[in-house]
This record gives sequence, C-alpha cells and structure tokens, in this order.
Amino acid sequence: MSGNRVFIDKEHRPIYQALAATAAAVRTAAEEAGMDRILMELVNLRVSQLNGCAYCLDLHTRLALEAGETSQRLAVLPAWRDTAVFSDTERAALGLAEALTILPGGEQREEIFAKYQGLLSAEQFSVLSWAVVTMNAFNRVSIISGHPVKPR
Repeated sequence: MSGNRVFIDKEHRPIYQALAATAAAVRTAAEEAGMDRILMELVNLRVSQLNGCAYCLDLHTRLALEAGETSQRLAVLPAWRDTAVFSDTERAALGLAEALTILPGGEQREEIFAKYQGLLSAEQFSVLSWAVVTMNAFNRVSIISGHPVKPR
C-alpha cells in the first residue's frame, strides 16, 4: 500500500493477471485484423487521456514512440479532429474509443457507432471495442491504486 492506496493489482494478482491475459488476446486479435501497433497505442492513449490516467499515459506514450509513432501526432492527439495527420481508419478508431469511453446517450451513441462501422470491418470494430474496454479497465486499476509515474 502506498500512503492510503491499495495496489489492487498486487492485492488480487490472479484477477490482474486475467486482465493482462485479456489485453494479450486483444493484441493478437488486433494483429489478426490487420491493425498495427501504432493504431492500437493511439487508442490506448486517447482512452487514457479521457480518463486522466497518468501512469497509462506515460506507459503508452513510450510504447507508441517505440512502435514508430511521431511526437507531432502524439502532441495533437487530444485535438485529432482538427488535424489532417490521422488516417480515416485512425479517425474512426479514435472516435469509437471516445464513444466507448464516454458512453453518450442512446441515439447519439448509435449515430456514432453507425458512422464508424462504415469505416471499420466488423472484426476491426469488435477488436477496437475490446481494446477500449480493456484500456478503460487498466486505467481504473491504475487510478484506484495510485500507480506512480517515475522519472526516467
């Protein structure tokens, strides 16, 4: 425990390991659906930005850079709609990530899903949905636990 925080990932390690196994399955499914690591890291980062998870932002920024993402695109990610640096597929993935994280009301959610389903195959839509669900879970584990961001 750090201060008054309980590291829930360490307190119940088997549950956390199951979540990590889910993330590994999502990575495999993403690769099989032809979705590259950069796209998936952009999704992880956008979800983490929306949730305000410092630990996950630090981790996935590093992973995105290691995968070949540029600092320019990372810098403008919060304003992705206002730039021309993201592909149609990336825009669809980011829009879906936001919709699944924020969960707008019924009609608005259905409009968003319909918009992005046209740009993504059923397999890609499903894998991105699982990636967002999983990233939201990891964000919550890190926020609840108060995982620190350590200087590198």
